[in-house]
Amino acid sequence: MKHTRQSKKEQNIAQLNEKSLSELESFPVRSSLEENIEILEHLFQDCSDFVLREFQLKDSVQACAVFVDGLIDTQSVNEALRGLMILKGGRESIRSIEHEVLPVSQISEVTSYKDFLSAVLGGDTGILVDGNDIALTLGIRGAEKRSVNEPEGEAVVRGPREGFIENIRTNTSLLRRKLKTPRLKMKSIVVGKESNTNLVVSYLEGIVDPALRDEVISRIEHIEIDAVLESGYIEEMIQDNALSPFPQVQYSERPDTVAAALLEGRIAIFVDGTPMVLIVPTTFWMMMQANEDYYERFQMATLVRWLRYLFLAISLVTPAGYVAISTFHQEMLPTTLLLSIAAARESIPFPAIVEALIMEISFEALREAGIRLPKTVGQAVSILGALVVGQAAVQAGIVSAPMVIVVSITGIASFTVPHYNASIALRMLRFPLMFAASFLGIYGILVGILLIMGHMANLRSFGVPYLSPLAPMSIGDFKDVLIRAPWTIMEKRPSFTGVEDEKRLNTASINKSRQTSD
Repeated sequence: MKHTRQSKKEQNIAQLNEKSLSELESFPVRSSLEENIEILEHLFQDCSDFVLREFQLKDSVQACAVFVDGLIDTQSVNEALRGLMILKGGRESIRSIEHEVLPVSQISEVTSYKDFLSAVLGGDTGILVDGNDIALTLGIRGAEKRSVNEPEGEAVVRGPREGFIENIRTNTSLLRRKLKTPRLKMKSIVVGKESNTNLVVSYLEGIVDPALRDEVISRIEHIEIDAVLESGYIEEMIQDNALSPFPQVQYSERPDTVAAALLEGRIAIFVDGTPMVLIVPTTFWMMMQANEDYYERFQMATLVRWLRYLFLAISLVTPAGYVAISTFHQEMLPTTLLLSIAAARESIPFPAIVEALIMEISFEALREAGIRLPKTVGQAVSILGALVVGQAAVQAGIVSAPMVIVVSITGIASFTVPHYNASIALRMLRFPLMFAASFLGIYGILVGILLIMGHMANLRSFGVPYLSPLAPMSIGDFKDVLIRAPWTIMEKRPSFTGVEDEKRLNTASINKSRQTSD
């Protein structure tokens, strides 16, 4: 009898070896616990973190707990197993386990290995009972995770200090605390053949455009890739124009920023394993706005926005303008300044364009080194490196002092752009403009700017024009573009996102309360 059992087991293993992993994952859960264990052991051979904990129910009914070590809450699993071991067994005991025994709030029934493995590899604990072709998954996850801290990349003087982390459920709960309404929907999607990464598409029902919602979900569901390790994978595959240097998807690690975006009829995409939440659609003007604009008084916010636009122009065209003027248009400078620049460039062996390239490339290298090095070293390297390299280059006669000043001003100006991916676009476009200036002077810069503006006017983010509400023009939405109007004036949400419910503020009641108090 023992020999027959061993022979049958060997036959089963031989049959399993002939099946591919995808075929095994499509199997339904077997009623025989022995077969289930054989399948799981075959699927997870050489996986030291995969645990099969066999045990008996009270009446010698065989059962097995399945989990991944490090992804579960060990104490909760022990309590669940203790409750199972005192259960009165039977072939129909799976229902008793679910409804009478297990002290777990989240329990799901699964009948296929695909759903069972997806839950277990996501951190749930699976329960298999002999004689039952239904498995249970218990939501008692306990993986280590980072605490909620202030986002370093989006620091504010006034505003919340909490930021998203790498755990998707923690992130959705942070958003739920901001928007305590059943209209906040969160649709779950799994992407990645090997990673099975959990995504959540979040929106406010009754505000978001249903066509936009369906388009976002459709683009995500059509992604076929082996793994999604960060939200950047999703961003690159759902954007309208992958060849454009301008970002068509905004990202943030601040719950208040995401909540504000949803209230404007936009959509947030959470990706498990990253604190960066994607926001679509987006426009160029949104990239120049910071969440703190809405926490300070509107006069200050408007002034800061004007400064951002000014420094954006400085960051984009200052090196190219210096190359054009020093090469072709010296008559544009006052005589004293011209003589000073000429004296500084007298001993420089390179033309202005080569000077600009040397300094710009050196500055970009120092900035990249400052980011990649440890924090304790990175800041010192970036600051001291810029000072030492700039001073040494001037003394060696490789570049002129005015060029060092121009590049320094350009670098400082680029830091005023609130969103990092928008500043990257300016850094990339700076080089073509410098080359255009070296060939055609000011005319080359003008042609380059016209080409950039034409490209931006033709760009779309999920069907929304990138320069909305400037092109096409929408006068009603100008209250939150070049200026930040008072809240009492911004009664309606931006219309270019196609929102269903435009009204967000009842100014009549506010004015009435003011009159009553007067």
